[in-house]
This record gives sequence, C-alpha cells and structure tokens, in this order.
Amino acid sequence: MNKFVESIQNIFKIEDLRQRIVFTALILIVVRIGAHITLPGIDVAALKAANSASDSNTFFGFIDLIVGGAFSNAAIFALGIMPYISASIILQLAGVVIPEVQRLQREGEEGRRKINQWTRFGTVLISALQAWGVSIKVINTRYLGVSVVPEADFLFTFTSVVLLTSGTVFLMWLGEQITERGIGNGISLIIFIGIIAQLPLAISQEVLLIDSGERNPVVFIIVLVLLSLVIMAVVQLTQGTRKIPVQYAKRVVGRKVYGGTTQYLPLKVNTAGVMPIIFAQSIMFVPQTFASFFPTSDWAGFIFKYWNDRSFLYSAAYAFIIVFFTYFYTAIAFNPRDVADNMKKQGGFIPGVRPGKHTAEFIDRILTRITLPGSMFLALIAILPVFVSNVLGISSLFASFFGGTSLLIIVGVALNTLEQIESHLLMRHYDGFMKSGRMRGRGVRSSGGF
Repeated sequence: MNKFVESIQNIFKIEDLRQRIVFTALILIVVRIGAHITLPGIDVAALKAANSASDSNTFFGFIDLIVGGAFSNAAIFALGIMPYISASIILQLAGVVIPEVQRLQREGEEGRRKINQWTRFGTVLISALQAWGVSIKVINTRYLGVSVVPEADFLFTFTSVVLLTSGTVFLMWLGEQITERGIGNGISLIIFIGIIAQLPLAISQEVLLIDSGERNPVVFIIVLVLLSLVIMAVVQLTQGTRKIPVQYAKRVVGRKVYGGTTQYLPLKVNTAGVMPIIFAQSIMFVPQTFASFFPTSDWAGFIFKYWNDRSFLYSAAYAFIIVFFTYFYTAIAFNPRDVADNMKKQGGFIPGVRPGKHTAEFIDRILTRITLPGSMFLALIAILPVFVSNVLGISSLFASFFGGTSLLIIVGVALNTLEQIESHLLMRHYDGFMKSGRMRGRGVRSSGGF
C-alpha cells in the first residue's frame, strides 16, 4: 500500500504528467456537464416523470447506461460517442471484404489518416440519422397522455438533429484532444466516465434501502465482497495471454549483428474485448425495443413475458450469441496469416514449426483453443448481473456493475490508463505501481480501447 501511495505522489512530481492528468480531468468534467444540458423545447419535469415509469431493459436503456444518463435526460450529448464507435466498426469490418480499405490499412500513417477521415464523415452521417430517430422518440414520449415536447414541430426536429450531431462531433474532438494532450485513450475514457458516473447513484440507492430497513447490511457487505472478486476475475481475463516463443535468426548488416534472440508473441485470451457483448446486447434488445413501440399488441405482451433477462431461454441465447461473436470478432481483429508473413520477413520462426502457412495454422489453432474459455467467461460475465439481481435482490443499476459491458469497459480502460501513467513514471526513473516496477501484461493493448 505504501508503494502505491508513493507512486501516486510521484505522479504529481512530474510536471508534464500532472498537466496531462489535469487536462484530462477538465475535459471529462465538460463531458459530464453536457450530459445534463437538455435539448430546447422539452418539458424537463414531464421527461423525468416519463423516465421513472419506463423500462430500462431495452436498447434505449443500454444506450443510456453507456452515455451516463444523457439519453434519458435528452441532453445534447445523448448520442454519446457511440456513432463514432459504430463508424469505426463499420470500416474495420469493411477492411475484411473491400480491397480498397485493406490497402489503406496496410499503407501505414497515410492510410490511417485517410481511414480516420472516412470515420469522421461516417460519424456525422450516423449521428444525423440517430439524432432524427431520437427526436421522433422524444416527441412520442408521453406521461399520463401529455407529450414531453409541448410544441413538436419541424423547428424542434431540426434543432434537435443539429444539436445532437454537433454534440457527438464535439465529443469526438474532445476524445482526440485527450489522446493527444491528455492521458489514456480519449474515446474510451469518455465512455468510461459515462458508465462510472452511474455508480454513486447505484450505491446511494442501496444505502437508502439499508437506512429504511429493507436491505440487510450483511447482505450489502457480501455484495461488495462478491463485486471485488468479480473485478479480480475480469482483470485476470483482460490481462491473460498465451505467449508463443519466437526465435529470430542472426543477421549481419554492415558491422552490426541483429537477431539471435528469443521473443514472445502474446495471444490474448480475450482478443475481442468488450465488442461481443455489445453486439449481442444490440441483438437481444431488438425484440423489447420494437415491442415498446406497440405495448398494447398481443405479440408485444408475449415478448415482454417470455423474452426478458429473467428467462432461461433469453440467457441461453444471450450466452450463445456472445460465444459466436467472440470468435467472429477475434477472426477480424487478429489475422494469423499476416502475423506469420511479417514474422517470416523479419527472419523469425516458432521453434519446431515451419515458417509461412504452417506457422499461420499453428497460431490459428492456439488462438482458437484459448478463445473458447475466454468466450465462455465473457458469456458468464454478461449474465451475472441478472443472477446477482435475482438472488441477492439488489437494484438492476447496481447489478449492472457486476458484469456485462459496464465492468469490462471500466476494467479495460482503467488498466490501459494506468499502463500509460506507469510508462511516464518509468521513463523518468520512478517506480511503477507494482513491486517489480512494471504492471503485469504491460505492453499489451488492453481491451478497453475501441
């Protein structure tokens, strides 16, 4: 503990690192302020009343969790940074099937700059479409028969689309500023602060239940201990790697000798990160979301009754989709053939394995094996909040921090940011956070970065 406190003190001794942390904190404060500035033309009191009576187990509830309550507030940051994430994922998937995108991905800095430009254009387009949908939803939101938008005309729709799109673009710019001038991955930190902002509210709800006598304090202590154990398990999953030894042959260039050493190729147990759960949740929430538009129909009642997070069918389908998307996204994010080709060009080889095709097959076989327990653990983490909520009786908001997207993003982004802070400390000859001076798994990209 003393070592950790000393590392915290060393952080503020480094002027550049101190300025980066302060800059990042100020930007995140701006992000949270924007999440509470409601769009013009909305009756705030009616909106709060409608939100209190709505069901959070829909796609809109999931979006609201990611953006830190900005969606339920109908704020100018209601779309959050998700349109940018969607545009990035679309271009990443396009790189698998479109040769032009593949060529740009291999061109280095110039190609990356072009892809970033396309991503920004895609972000504006997706934001405008989603903003139009949000404006329609807000107009149709009613409480006791009264619309939360007293004057739902073209001017309200136009201003909402402009403000929501501008809010997303502004968030994208803020994220880039954090990455360049602050500490950590800016886009990931914006999502992180939105999720973590819900934690004080969730804890306060539990404390109020304890004060009123509806919650046993012993049960709450057990819940906190269980949460700590789950966080430890998620950290192990995030940092877990399978190291493959790679031997490099000696090369003589001029008077210098290169190679002749053994390095390791780290294969992450959870290469896909949090993306499988995000994809799976997007699919699983579709039925409830459509049913919410037609609450009086017979088929909507059937969906609300049998297709909810408390049913075994829902949990089984959810787990299966997560396992499927884990393999799918891993195949997109990591190409064993490219790794084998690069290794061969640099004179590297895996002992006992022939270079080229056989190396790619060897890496793919190991990646397939280690992805199975990783995908199963992801599925378990995804359905754990529902289990905890049903068995221990805690609120759904607090239970969401026991797993799923929330916990994986929090852990991944926190580890990634700590790794960057530690690199600054080590560069200036200070010790890191651990006794060895290096965080375990340092140098391997955390899954918190999207």
